[in-house]
Amino acid sequence: MSSEVNPVVIRILEKEYRIACPLDEQDELLASARLVDQRMREIRDGGKVIGTDRIAVMTALNLAHELLHHQRTLDDSAQNISHRIRALQEKIEGALRSGNQLEV
Repeated sequence: MSSEVNPVVIRILEKEYRIACPLDEQDELLASARLVDQRMREIRDGGKVIGTDRIAVMTALNLAHELLHHQRTLDDSAQNISHRIRALQEKIEGALRSGNQLEV
């Protein structure tokens, strides 16, 4: 991880922002800025929300909602995998116990 921090200029809705960013995170920052710009443009062009502040808040809420949804999905998947692993372990232990009883 690089400790060197450089300013990066991003552009969102025709407005430039200078952001200090570690060198090894600049690509992710630029990708994030492109995503935010795209989402803000979609909301603005939809015509239902007026004002940059309101567009920014709606964009933030939409992105936060998507993030929470994906986190819940991952948590559910991890829990499902954990249950399946436990069930497989029990089957393996049962098979090993049965195998040991046959040997005796």
